[in-house]
Amino acid sequence: MAVSLAELARRAAADALALVLPVSCAGCGTLDVALCAACRRLLSTPLPLTRRLGPRLDVHSAFAYEGEPAAVLRALKEDGRTSLARPLGLALAARAASVFPGDRMRYVAVPTSPAAMRRRGYRVVELVLRRSGLPAVPALRTARRTADQRRLGRDDRARNVSGSLTAAGVTPGEKVVVVDDVVTTGATLSEAARALERAGGVVVGALTVAATPKRGSARDTATSED
Repeated sequence: MAVSLAELARRAAADALALVLPVSCAGCGTLDVALCAACRRLLSTPLPLTRRLGPRLDVHSAFAYEGEPAAVLRALKEDGRTSLARPLGLALAARAASVFPGDRMRYVAVPTSPAAMRRRGYRVVELVLRRSGLPAVPALRTARRTADQRRLGRDDRARNVSGSLTAAGVTPGEKVVVVDDVVTTGATLSEAARALERAGGVVVGALTVAATPKRGSARDTATSED
């Protein structure tokens, strides 16, 4: 079958770009592949991790934030490799299916800060949630600016995000799940749950791609459900 001039030009451009910016697996670094078969298999098998926040909010995560899953998530967030949102989204959906089988609810992404949106040009959590195929509702909005959470400790993070979110568009009594990329101290997820409940939603849990390793008290530890 004849190849069009446009296709030949596209292939030549891709080959030239590969020489300047060689492709490697986002998870393990294997050359000449965006995500190798081994890392795809790893991402297709979420771990049963759950963390309790406060008295009643359980956060269910697909992976520990380490190794290949952490590398893939960083590549999506910091390197602009948006194609990785698909396998991460499928992992999120698989984790949701294991926790909320058959339940009818909607999933609400934690909103991206204006600064992060300007830096990346896309909203990480919303993109992953969209690629997951889970029923979503854009109910959360930023009510005020906050400092960069990465520079803050546990107590300062909670104070930083307190009252920073507002919610709308949730039917009173509707079951919702809060979604974020990574849970660390859980301050942002707790604030999101507060805003949704104030708007009349029933927050049945939270869902994240990854959870940071153990830090702080046992209540804030990622533990296996097995």
